[in-house]
Amino acid sequence: MSRWALVAGLLLSGCSVADTQVNDVLPTTEACFVRDDGNGLRVTLEVASEPEQRRLGLMGRTELADHAGMLFSYGRERGANTGFWMYRTLIPLDIAFMRDDGTIVSINQMAPCADKPSRECPSYPAGARYTHAVEMNQGFFGENDITLGDRLVWPARGEC
Repeated sequence: MSRWALVAGLLLSGCSVADTQVNDVLPTTEACFVRDDGNGLRVTLEVASEPEQRRLGLMGRTELADHAGMLFSYGRERGANTGFWMYRTLIPLDIAFMRDDGTIVSINQMAPCADKPSRECPSYPAGARYTHAVEMNQGFFGENDITLGDRLVWPARGEC
């Protein structure tokens, strides 16, 4: 094997290790989805607040625990036409887009796009201005009666 092929192989393997390491060290927070009836549901969320953390998201994950997900925090409002895609994501997900106060303004279901080139993966625009988004296992919001206007509170306080 040539030296250049060996160097290229090491560099490429280093990139995949870096991707894994970013996902493995995300901070977590306990959060609470508060429905309009006042009842809450506690969840554990990994927090992706840095650009690289948000870029990687849940790529490459083969599963997501029940009542667990990922919170994407942008620190500023994003446009209604911006959103998410599922490139290199292996599991189907629900996504809720939220205003700065945690109020849910949009919910979408997203299909995995693991085996296609990035340009062939659909994007899922929010359809409303948002500051945060949270990804959960697909079906989570419907199964738990979480709808538009409900709120995510983090960190969770007391009984949720």
